[in-house]
Amino acid sequence: MRNKTVEMTKRDGYDVIIAEYSVMGQYLYRNKDLPAVKKVISCHEIYFPARFTAFKKEWYKKEGLRALAHLKGLKRYELDMYRSADRVLTLTPEDRDKLLSFDPELNISVVPHGVDVDYFTPQEREEEPAVMFLGNYPHLPNRDAALYFVSEILPLVRKEFPSIKLYLVGRGPQEDIIALGKDPNIVVTGAVDDVRPYFNKASLFICPVRLGGGFRGKILEAMACGRPVVSTSLGAFGAGAVDGENILIADSPDDFGAKVIEVLKDGRLWKKISTGGRKLVEEKFSWQKGVEILEKVLKELISPM
Repeated sequence: MRNKTVEMTKRDGYDVIIAEYSVMGQYLYRNKDLPAVKKVISCHEIYFPARFTAFKKEWYKKEGLRALAHLKGLKRYELDMYRSADRVLTLTPEDRDKLLSFDPELNISVVPHGVDVDYFTPQEREEEPAVMFLGNYPHLPNRDAALYFVSEILPLVRKEFPSIKLYLVGRGPQEDIIALGKDPNIVVTGAVDDVRPYFNKASLFICPVRLGGGFRGKILEAMACGRPVVSTSLGAFGAGAVDGENILIADSPDDFGAKVIEVLKDGRLWKKISTGGRKLVEEKFSWQKGVEILEKVLKELISPM
């Protein structure tokens, strides 16, 4: 990857290279063969605090020990990588401020996550109650969220809605997630070509995320589809959503279950959160707005001083 980056830059004469995710930023960092080019790293998640959270939550499991191993040297490496870039992009002001707390000298711009509001559009609510979660399941925070919801929250919801459907949509479900599909009212889809039919099947979208960091675009897609979102505070991080206005926030199993039940029962609340979420996405997170901000940052970066 490092050699290919050099080869492509020399051949095509780019002004800027943008590494999406810090994982890709490593191919720009200390790559001495790169010609003169501006280097940008788009930081979707600050890894070392996210790995520390995983260790604290799962310290007694294999994942926790793996997180501990990753922590050694990770903070210094990650921050040095950001320092080497001409510009760092974050998806939220919160992540910008967190990075600056570690190094106030970092050159950071906020370019928000976006969603195609013409592709993801509201549909009528289905009569049969159903909830949906979307994730890349090899990623621990998504796997943990699904297992947490099924084990600790879903039984509470089933007291009011015994036959409620749960759709777990997304690529790479592992054995523990696949096993959930043995329940006739839990559908584990694996990778799908189009997620919109599942948003449309769902009465609402859940984001019971407890681990990790960064911003979750799945929430924007759900809001754009007019689906009310019930999320943990961490799951809703960076969206700028307001509890009770355009999202419902719950951080304990009892509270999460209660809010799922409430929005399923109360048609007026369902409509309020649905409308408020769609409005938030249109005003702040449309692709066009994100493109305008990014274009301005890149032009500023390559303009002569």
